[in-house]
Amino acid sequence: MSILRPLLVRALTLIGVFFVVLLLLVVSLGATGFSDRMLGAAISEQLRVERTTLAQTIRDPDRLEQVLRQRRAELEAAYGLNVPWYMRLPRTALQVLTLDLGEARTLRSSEGSSRIIDIVLERLPRTIILLTTSLVITAVIGLAVGVALATRPGSLIDRAISGLAAVSYALPTWWVGIVLILILSIRLRLLPSGGMYSTPPPTEPLARLLDLLKHALLPVLTLVLVSVGPYIYVVRTITLNVAQEDFVSLARAKGLPESRVRYRHVLRAAAPPIVTGLVLGLAGSLTGSILVETVFNWQGMGRLYYEAVVGTPDEAVIVALTFMFTLLYVAARLILEVLYVILDPRVRYSD
Repeated sequence: MSILRPLLVRALTLIGVFFVVLLLLVVSLGATGFSDRMLGAAISEQLRVERTTLAQTIRDPDRLEQVLRQRRAELEAAYGLNVPWYMRLPRTALQVLTLDLGEARTLRSSEGSSRIIDIVLERLPRTIILLTTSLVITAVIGLAVGVALATRPGSLIDRAISGLAAVSYALPTWWVGIVLILILSIRLRLLPSGGMYSTPPPTEPLARLLDLLKHALLPVLTLVLVSVGPYIYVVRTITLNVAQEDFVSLARAKGLPESRVRYRHVLRAAAPPIVTGLVLGLAGSLTGSILVETVFNWQGMGRLYYEAVVGTPDEAVIVALTFMFTLLYVAARLILEVLYVILDPRVRYSD
C-alpha cells in the first residue's frame, strides 16, 4: 500500500497532462486562425463541387450566386464558423476527453466508416507493427553493443561506433527512407517501395501476412538506422559510468567472471535510465512515424495525422490524434514508474 498511494498520485498528475495538452491545442488551433482556415477551405471545396452541379440546373448567374451564398451560410453554421473559435473548440476537446471522438468530415476507414474511433483503431495497429518491431531490434542491438563498448572505452571499435552513432543521430528520417527506396527498391528491386500490400493484395491469410511483413521491412529498417546509433551511445555512456562505481570494482576484486559483473552488477544498476530512454523513445517515435509513414505510404497513425493536417484538413481528427498520442505518452510514464520499482531495489516510494 505504501507504493500504491504515491503511484496513484503520479497517475493523477499525469492525467492532468491531458487537460494541458488539449488546452494548448485549442488555443493554437483557434487563436492562430488555423482552425478557421481549415474549415473555410473545406467549405470552399464543397461549394466548388456544388457550383458545378447547380450550374446545370440554374442558368441565371445572379440566382446561382444567391443560392451559393445561402449554402455557404448554412455550411458555416454547420461547421461552427458562425461562432468564435473559443466557443467551438472546447466542445470538441470535451468530446475527445469523454472518448466521443465524433466523425471525420472527409477521412474514412477502409470500410467506409467516418467515425474517428473506427479510423484510429484501424490505423493504430499498423503503427504499432512498425514501432514495436523497430524498438525490439534497436533495444537488442543497443544493449548488446553498448554494454560491450563500455568494457573497452577508448578502443578503436569504441571510437568507430561512437562516430557512427553521431552520424546516425544526424541523419533525417525522411532522407534515409528515400535513399533506401532508391537503392533497395528502385535499383536492386529487392523490396517494395511503399504501401502495405501488393497490387492486387493476396487473399490467403498467410500470404497476406508475409506480404505485409515484406512491405514493412523498409520502414522498419529506416527507423532502426536512425535510432540504433544514438541508443548504442546512450547505453555505452550509462554503463561506462556505472562500471566505474566502487561496487563494480569490488565485484571484480572478488574474482567474479566478467560476464557476471557486466550483466548482474553493471547492467542491473544501469537498467532504470536505459529503460527510461527506451520507453520514452517509443512514445516519442509515435510522432516521428509521421515522416516514415508518409514516405512509405504506410497507412498508420502518422500518415493519418499528415492527411488530417496537410491533405484534407480535419480539425476533429487532429484533436483526436493529439489525444491518442498524449494517452500513449502518459501510459508510458506510468509503466516507467512501476518498472523503476521492479528494476532497481534502491527505488522506494514513500508517502
